[in-house]
Amino acid sequence: MSKKVAIVGAGPAGCMTACSLNKNFEITIFDMSSPLKTLLPTGGGKCNLAHAEYNFKDLAKNYPRGEKFLYSAFSRFGTTETLEFFEKIGVETYTREDNRIFPISNSAKDVRDKILAQLHHCKFQKEKVLSIKPIENGYELKSDKATYLFDYIVVATGGKNGYELLHKIGHNFNKPYPSLVGLKTAPCHKELQGITVQNCIISFNKNKYYGNILFTDNGISGPAIFELSSINAKQAFPYTISIDFLPQEVDWQNLFNKNPQKHLSNLLSEFLPKSLINHMLHIYNISPEQKCCMVNSNTKVLVNKFIHDYKIDITGTRKDGEIVTCGGLLLDEFNPKTLESKHAKNIYACGEVLDIDGFCGGFNLQACWTTGDMVADSINSEI
Repeated sequence: MSKKVAIVGAGPAGCMTACSLNKNFEITIFDMSSPLKTLLPTGGGKCNLAHAEYNFKDLAKNYPRGEKFLYSAFSRFGTTETLEFFEKIGVETYTREDNRIFPISNSAKDVRDKILAQLHHCKFQKEKVLSIKPIENGYELKSDKATYLFDYIVVATGGKNGYELLHKIGHNFNKPYPSLVGLKTAPCHKELQGITVQNCIISFNKNKYYGNILFTDNGISGPAIFELSSINAKQAFPYTISIDFLPQEVDWQNLFNKNPQKHLSNLLSEFLPKSLINHMLHIYNISPEQKCCMVNSNTKVLVNKFIHDYKIDITGTRKDGEIVTCGGLLLDEFNPKTLESKHAKNIYACGEVLDIDGFCGGFNLQACWTTGDMVADSINSEI
């Protein structure tokens, strides 16, 4: 008789496990949602499925949680193997200048359809898994609709739930926190909503984060903010950051001297968005129509301060962007070479249910592809 494998979770990690499992297994995938539903919004709907970093140690540096744990996994299934997998199932890719890898179709739906086309041999059950219980020679899995028996259990429920299934058999987990999210600020800067400032430097706790910032209706977002939120996912609120909107040397005095009749806001807006400049000048009670020849030393100090050291209080997280969670099942309770539980034989976990999360740029999907394939290899090796 065929061995039976239950995969709890039909997200990227769970479906990757199913794709890579030997077809001699009888595979059942449990999920209350549609398969690969969480894949659709990734990369703004275009599916940033990987990142063009081919050295496994350098690839692992992009994971605030899980870097060293992933060494073994990435050394066996990294970016090269990921692209080979997608090429094999008919997904052609291209690499952008920022090294993010996308399907040529620029469609997450296309990627989903190509993956699901590989899973016709699997049974999908739209059921909520309630418990996993060890029994003689296997496991009893109870859902809200039925009771099943399986030889292998793979937990791939994502970063927001599923921990309790393995907690009942001895596994511990770190509480999940939002990561890769926009941040709420005080004041909220709603009047700046939609403004993007490129190539900023954000400073907090002696760390610096580089990239673009987007002002939102109640705070700030963008690549640099996502990295900040990822590194500091467990940081208590509120906390204060400093933004350098223009990290380059500018001889302001020379510019003022060369443009004596120019309005201050017009001169500064040659470097930054005018609406941002006018907002900052208003905060410091500086007239935007003040001519450069009239700018005094105190005004120069204030201008330098808001351009290079603008303080913002971070009061919480907002739900936008590529939302990922920091937290999950403790890594030291799983074998890093197989992802098998150290507490129970033939129990595996993969994807974001583990305490692994990466930065923006395809890294979180890469962890799903890699860990899903690794679990399948581990189970295949027992045939």
